[in-house]
Amino acid sequence: MLLIGLTGSIGMGKSETAKMFRALGVPVYDADAAVHALYEKGGKAVEPIRAAFPSAIVEDAVDRKALSRCVLGLPEEMKKLEAIVHPLVGEAQMAFLREHLAAGQQMAVLDIPLLYETGGETRVDIVVVVSAPYDLQKSRVLARPDMDEAKFAAIHAKQVPDAEKRRRADFIVDSDKGLEHARAQVAAIVEALQGREGKVLKERLGKS
Repeated sequence: MLLIGLTGSIGMGKSETAKMFRALGVPVYDADAAVHALYEKGGKAVEPIRAAFPSAIVEDAVDRKALSRCVLGLPEEMKKLEAIVHPLVGEAQMAFLREHLAAGQQMAVLDIPLLYETGGETRVDIVVVVSAPYDLQKSRVLARPDMDEAKFAAIHAKQVPDAEKRRRADFIVDSDKGLEHARAQVAAIVEALQGREGKVLKERLGKS
C-alpha cells in the first residue's frame, strides 16, 4: 500500500484537501484527530498524563489548555509529554494502516501537520504539500478564534518555511485558486499514483 504524507503549514488548507482525498475513496489518517481521541475520557493517554501532569486532567479527560500550561516553554516537560503521546499515536496509525491494507486499499493518506518538522517524510512514500501565499495564509489564521498576530508569528516561526516544503514535495496542491482547482489537482495526484507500489509500509511492518 502506497503511503502519501499530506502536510502544509498552518492555514494552508490541509484539512480541506484531506476531505478531497476521502471523497475519492482514499482513506485518510488524521494525526490531530488521533491525539484528540487519546485525550478524551477513556483514551489511552489519560492515565499516563494524569501521572505526569495531574493538573492537566479535568473530569477524567485531558484538558488541552491546562496541559499546554504544564509544558509551554519547558523543554524537559515537553519531552516527557512526547514520550507518552508519540508511541500511542504510532500505535493508532499502525492499526489504521493494517486495517486498510487488509481491506485491499492501494493507497492511504497520512495527514501530518508537522511532517517535515519531525522527519516524517522518511515514513511515507510520497509527500503532498498544501500551499498558499503568505498573505492569504495569515488572513486565514487570524480569522480563527483565540488567534492573534503574536501567536501566529510564533507558530509560523517554528514551521519549516513554505518555500522549503514546496521544494521538497513530490506534489503540490495550491489552495489559493478555489476549491474546484484544488479538487482537480488532488484527482490528478490520485490518478498519477494509481498502480504505484509502496515500499515504506512493507519495511515498517517488517520491523513491527
